[in-house]
Amino acid sequence: MSTLSADVRIGVVTFPGTLDDRDAMRAVRLAGASPVSLWHGESDMHQVDAVVIPGGFSYGDYLRAGAISRFAPVMSKVADAAAGGMPVLGICNGFQILTEAHLLPGSMIKNDHLHFICREQVLQVDNADTAWSNQFDAQEHITIPLKNQDGQYVADQVTLDMLEAEGRVVFSYVGTNPNGSRRNIAGICNERGNVVGLMPHPEHAVEAGFGPAGASGLRSGTDGLRFFTSAINSLVHQA
Repeated sequence: MSTLSADVRIGVVTFPGTLDDRDAMRAVRLAGASPVSLWHGESDMHQVDAVVIPGGFSYGDYLRAGAISRFAPVMSKVADAAAGGMPVLGICNGFQILTEAHLLPGSMIKNDHLHFICREQVLQVDNADTAWSNQFDAQEHITIPLKNQDGQYVADQVTLDMLEAEGRVVFSYVGTNPNGSRRNIAGICNERGNVVGLMPHPEHAVEAGFGPAGASGLRSGTDGLRFFTSAINSLVHQA
């Protein structure tokens, strides 16, 4: 771990119903940064350099997934920080929250088969220039666990055309579209590339022995770690 990366502070937001905040904090730590817990009801960002909004069922998803969370005090601060260029990653429920907060376009609805799904999913890296994907190669195929019920990404044709034309589709599903997402979209970014949302869970593919299958065998996959080292890399090079 370099001194510079150790100085990077990445906040992980916890809402009532969040499931994967501890996993995300462990991923941040394994990547070499310092994880910082952020509570949904606070406005204090604790001087973090980046933010992860992890997966789960915030507020029980009692309205649309993420629809209540967008009004949490911490989200107004996250929105301001994102507008200023701070790297923000939304994973699964976090992606849903980012669309509800209008930090990313489009929306998430129930999977087209109407069932919860949990599987290892191959993704293609379509944009390797964002704050959260710069440690990948363009067109590289990676394997990331996927688990969701409201994972179908939808948007109107104009928005979909815009995302593709501007290179803002960051990840796409390969082989199987697991939830009916338009144009096989698994993850997108904002215009600046500092805000990224995706449905699969990179925090579950950061440590050999506990992740998906990889080149070295069963549970050897660690492709998810590079999401977090990408953020560290972008922040260190800004400094």
